[in-house]
Amino acid sequence: MAAPTALRASEVVKTYGKGESLFTALGGVSIDIRSGESVAIIGKSGSGKSTLMHLLALLDEPSSGSIAIDGQEAAGLKNKELNALRNHKFGFVFQQFFLNGNATVLENVILPLKIAGIGRAERHRRAHEALAKVELDDKSGSKAKDLSGGQKQRVVIARALVGEPAIIFADEPTGNLDSSTGALIERLLFDLNKQHGITLIVVTHDPDLAERCDRQIHLKDGLIVPATPGKVRV
Repeated sequence: MAAPTALRASEVVKTYGKGESLFTALGGVSIDIRSGESVAIIGKSGSGKSTLMHLLALLDEPSSGSIAIDGQEAAGLKNKELNALRNHKFGFVFQQFFLNGNATVLENVILPLKIAGIGRAERHRRAHEALAKVELDDKSGSKAKDLSGGQKQRVVIARALVGEPAIIFADEPTGNLDSSTGALIERLLFDLNKQHGITLIVVTHDPDLAERCDRQIHLKDGLIVPATPGKVRV
């Protein structure tokens, strides 16, 4: 039996500007992403891949078309409901770390739980559990600014995990890392996908990273285009 659909984009269009300055970033994209699969969204700069990720992650709204999460249309949700859904359902791993360098590793990881109003004891328990999964619990008291690039990205993954998300969005997660550290981050992400059933959506320029995903969605000029036969199932 096929896994249920976790995310669905239906004829999604995203435009910016008006009149002569109108720019179409996405020109009518429809995709289904199933629960527990890993999907790479790939394409050159300006292809619309980051725009698509931001729409799927409910960080932006489409100009037309619809986004549904577990069958629920996002357009019908109020801002408070959208924020709660993102905080509960999604985890984010970006190329830029977005860590507070003067805060401890633990303080950075528990931030989403503080925003969600989780009690102190529970958020500390979950933060230590997430740090253990990325093998950084021994650094919980260290300042984020004192970590290496690879360690910072592992903290970002722990922060993404702490809310126990069903879906992780990873935008160029190895872009700022050397090859060996990047390989470690890839392993962590795919272990979470395979061992814990977390849906993994990766935006990347890296063909090797894309090859590790269950399937690839190729974008060009805001549209899905065919790639090598057998590698894309939309």
